[in-house]
Amino acid sequence: MKEIDQALLKKVIIERPRSSHKGDYGRLLLIGGTYPYGGAIIMAALGAVRSGAGLVTVATDKENIPALHSHLPEAMAFDLDDKQLLEQQLQKASIVLVGPGLVDDERGEHLLQTVFHHLEQNQTFILDGGALSIVAKTGMKFPEAHLVLTPHQKEWERLSGLAIEKQNPEATHAALENLPQGTILVEKGPATRIWQAGQVDCYQLSVGGPYQATGGMGDTLAGMIAGFAGQFPQASLYERVTAATYLHSAIAQELAEDNYVVLPTRISQQIPTFMKKIQKESGIEIGNSLEFDFVVPPPHS
Repeated sequence: MKEIDQALLKKVIIERPRSSHKGDYGRLLLIGGTYPYGGAIIMAALGAVRSGAGLVTVATDKENIPALHSHLPEAMAFDLDDKQLLEQQLQKASIVLVGPGLVDDERGEHLLQTVFHHLEQNQTFILDGGALSIVAKTGMKFPEAHLVLTPHQKEWERLSGLAIEKQNPEATHAALENLPQGTILVEKGPATRIWQAGQVDCYQLSVGGPYQATGGMGDTLAGMIAGFAGQFPQASLYERVTAATYLHSAIAQELAEDNYVVLPTRISQQIPTFMKKIQKESGIEIGNSLEFDFVVPPPHS
């Protein structure tokens, strides 16, 4: 296993050039939140925007848009059933995330087929949640794009055919051979591992814990991965995904010092502060984890 160290985080999270604009930090399209899972796509959008994404557009059920804008006026949004606008936004996006809160039904299948059809090779395509379930059920062929998959253990079981108790590093490495070369796999679990198809070794998290076992945790992570993928071009996509995944659990671990359960929205609140601390100062390495000397402020009342 490769270690996620301070050098990797500081390679990814760098100071922004003064002569830059929002277009330099990713044009993201997030798709999901079909009834009754509107909260999932909102949490993904929160994770993306607070990770520094330049432009975030959300395609979801129109009933979710007022709630989304009450939490996050920075995001643009439109009705998922507006096919013409969906196709236009798919062409504009540099990063496409599909799956948070996407129901695995006929409508979801048609939607995913539309996305697959319009993606280009130069786009980054992140599949999470319902999108992974649909691919596993239908056997859809992945499009030619920069692929990132973020399955939890049950979703990885459906995709790979590996029962949860058999999802060890050796078995997962073998299963990666069935994915397109270069595909990044965030294999979520008690010790999350981040793989890239074609590489022998992987990164494994040394932070995080059962205080993260609550709804919306994976949606927030998917949004953070999308946010990191749209910026930091000096690092590889694999390094950006790894840094986002680490940061998500590192924030949760810090919050768990004073909280029995860590809510995903609390993690999102802290992303900019943690990123600034990494960019600005050196961390103190402790074992296989990193510690940064600052206090997490209390949640807003």
